[in-house]
Amino acid sequence: MDVIVRRTEKLQGTIEALSSKNYTTRYLLVAALADGVSTVRFPAHSEDSDAMRRCITELGAELQEDEEKIVIKGFGRRPKSVATLNVGNAGAVLRFLLAIAALSEDVHFVNTYPDSLGKRPHDDLIEALRQMGAKIDDHEGRLPITVKGPVKGGKITVSGEVSSQYLSALLFLTPLLEEDSEITVTGDLKSKVVVGQTLEVLEQAGIEVKASEDYAKFWIKGGQSYQAREYSVQGDYPGSAAILSAAAVVPSDVTVRRLPVKSKQGERAVVDVLQMMDTPLTHENDIAVVQGTGQLKAIEFDGDAATDAVLAMVAAAVFAEGTSRFYNVENLRYKECDRITDYLNELRKAGADVEEKQAEIIVHGRPQGVAGGVRIDSHYDHRVIMALTIVGLRADAPVTITDAHHVAKSYPDFFDDMIALGANVEWVKE
Repeated sequence: MDVIVRRTEKLQGTIEALSSKNYTTRYLLVAALADGVSTVRFPAHSEDSDAMRRCITELGAELQEDEEKIVIKGFGRRPKSVATLNVGNAGAVLRFLLAIAALSEDVHFVNTYPDSLGKRPHDDLIEALRQMGAKIDDHEGRLPITVKGPVKGGKITVSGEVSSQYLSALLFLTPLLEEDSEITVTGDLKSKVVVGQTLEVLEQAGIEVKASEDYAKFWIKGGQSYQAREYSVQGDYPGSAAILSAAAVVPSDVTVRRLPVKSKQGERAVVDVLQMMDTPLTHENDIAVVQGTGQLKAIEFDGDAATDAVLAMVAAAVFAEGTSRFYNVENLRYKECDRITDYLNELRKAGADVEEKQAEIIVHGRPQGVAGGVRIDSHYDHRVIMALTIVGLRADAPVTITDAHHVAKSYPDFFDDMIALGANVEWVKE
């Protein structure tokens, strides 16, 4: 379904931050890898987290869920063989489970999104798993992929150039192997802060991992077991970044609750960035309050640690006074779409003045707003959809975003929350 976004004069109200997709998928996975019963409270409800629910169930976990929690009886180190495992369009879920599938005899991952996840490469993880003895059939590093175990620990090398998810996948797998493992990361590891989230969850699950300060080497003792535990999912900064950025570009009085001030989510930086852009924003007691004026100034920002908030920040910068630069963001090119080229092409259609380099986004702000009056392509990407919505709030003429229902990948209630705050948004009836 498409949505039409019209110029909005004010946003006002209070919402609860959605639960973190990243933490939910990790907690579900470590619960499945435990022998015993774990509880995950306040889980995210999104296409990605639903994909993890579905897949761990097919691999042998038993789930019971109510409005507040999921109770999981894990399969431990013995996932089932699965003839057809469908992760949907969830890249992190695929990569984590490619590694866990190596504990099984045979798992076949199908390709149901050939124009999105089906185009994304997984070569570096596949190569690492082959070093460990896995037999893998793939299509030049892409789906469909079949993984056959068993695997052994030992010395493993993996590239960090494209994604930190490959490293996280190995960190989930190696504690369950009989042998000790030493993982060496080559190249410039992307999104180190997300690796920190993985290590945090592993520690909470009773797993010991030693890491060098620069995350270039990891030492994991074999023969460990995941412990059945109770986990509580914190509020999600990547999704909330879109709400906060929207409140920054128009007159607003918006409160977002359940955003922990002390969080390992790199996207927490959106608070600092918006403040640097002169947004009236306070963040205390896990509550963020934006009293926007719509008047912003340009900034420069290293986006590597806050990958999933960069597009929303760029949308805010479209209306800032001066030229903004977001650098060290090449890994945006390897997401659901090329989040640099594809996203900037749509921004230009709407009237934004933007440039790209291989690892940079440059925004020449237009404080007067943009023309709009166009139909723009979402590229089936939830982050692109949210960011383009922000731009539509200050467009002179309506902006239509195609296939906007794909926002459900991470934030199913995004448009409901925006409308509740006063955004002039409507679904196009088919």
